[in-house]
Amino acid sequence: MRFTSLVIELIRARPRLVVWLVVVLQAILWLLVSLILYRSPPADLASVVALGREYRVGSDLGPPLAFWLADIAYRAVGNHMFGVYLLAQLCSIATFWILYLFARAAVGGQQAVLAVLLTMTVLAFSAPGLEFGPLVLARPLWALLLLHSWQLIGQNRRNAWFAWSIEAGLLLLTTSAGIVLLVLVIGFALATARGRRVLMSFDTLYALLVIVVLVLPYLIWLIRADVPHLPHLPPVADLSGRALHGAELLGGLLFASMGIAIVSVFNSGWLDRTQDEAPVMFRPPVDPAVRDFVYFFAFAPALVGCLISGLFGLDHVVGGPGVVLLMSGLATIVACGDLIHLRRQRTLRSVWALIILTPALAVVGAAILIPWTTSREVTTSLPATAIGRFFDDSFARRTNQRLSAVSGDAQLATLISLSPTRPHLFLASAPERTPWLDLSKFNQTGGVVVWRASDTDGTPPPDIARLFPGLAPEVPQTFDRLVNGRQSLLRIGWAIIRPKAP
Repeated sequence: MRFTSLVIELIRARPRLVVWLVVVLQAILWLLVSLILYRSPPADLASVVALGREYRVGSDLGPPLAFWLADIAYRAVGNHMFGVYLLAQLCSIATFWILYLFARAAVGGQQAVLAVLLTMTVLAFSAPGLEFGPLVLARPLWALLLLHSWQLIGQNRRNAWFAWSIEAGLLLLTTSAGIVLLVLVIGFALATARGRRVLMSFDTLYALLVIVVLVLPYLIWLIRADVPHLPHLPPVADLSGRALHGAELLGGLLFASMGIAIVSVFNSGWLDRTQDEAPVMFRPPVDPAVRDFVYFFAFAPALVGCLISGLFGLDHVVGGPGVVLLMSGLATIVACGDLIHLRRQRTLRSVWALIILTPALAVVGAAILIPWTTSREVTTSLPATAIGRFFDDSFARRTNQRLSAVSGDAQLATLISLSPTRPHLFLASAPERTPWLDLSKFNQTGGVVVWRASDTDGTPPPDIARLFPGLAPEVPQTFDRLVNGRQSLLRIGWAIIRPKAP
């Protein structure tokens, strides 16, 4: 007797509903993880919000749009990181929905759902879940750019030019890799007869004008900051090491794509003797131009990104894994043919769900087990809210003023900059990263200097004592982590630099 699960019937009858269900449930999963486990922001998210608070047109971290949006989201929910986590998940939802719209135009609604599900297995391991930043914001913008690029090249829809130009400008304001991605789009257009006809129209000039207007402030900042220069090519002796680094990055992308391979193995018909009973997902024949477009943007961004990153020694793929692997699921579906049999339906559901849940389960396990098994500190276990409030109140009680700046240990100072008073962050050991303050201005306005104390005396470490001579340490303050485990309490040494009279 043929068995067809409710999920299969939903994919056939209500594909859009299935897409919304899976992407929203994944977003809820990560938001629950943040509410339960994250007492401080993961990775460099605190630095993103601290930089966004200054509303700089540009910085050494790249274009400003993601940093501005992070600060807006943080303020919108009453100075709480939940707003930034929510913004990251909204970007994820938008990315998958836009991908579905493009896939539906390419392979039909039923197989478009499968493309989204496969892509989710890839991004689950390659793209950050809650660490909003340029690489996260670039994903929906890149998806929109691909959608409208195909509407221009493949469907000759002139009304897509305006949206395309806006998305291209916003992408350039989001990540420095935007120029590489735009070059790939233009390169594909030049390589096809349809694309060349599109580029020869006057609409191209209008789109270029819109892009220039959007990015003009950032371009002016780049020129004034003397930033726009090509990185130096490595010496010949280093090329083998750089090539190895690029191969490692490519291997990381292949590992992130293992979810597609695992699902494909469980769905294979090699060991299935009841192939005729498996439900089938049908699509109309794929336009060869669509196939070329999908394959190009499934492979070219990853290969070019690894090549550039390897050549110049970058620590991540240019554009980010979430961008360069965005079309991998759809490329797999296009390669599978017009009829896709779904075998072992219960097993497929379980395997897919396990792949999606594994990153979240890994976060939970790390937060609970690492403090008991190693001496390594879990970044998200630090009580950022309690730390920030303590130093806000301490500075206000001693000076009768709001805390306006914080410096010292980079990690602790960045967490304190998220406190309700939103003090300016000043990295005294790397002042070029915080150009809105310098040492003389910090001493004039006053603030708090913090460090990790190794004893109850709270003596500042030599590097901080050298940068801030004459510090009068206060009694160190201790804080509990989310899970202390075998680690000692977090002890923070601190000192107040009183504001100078104007």
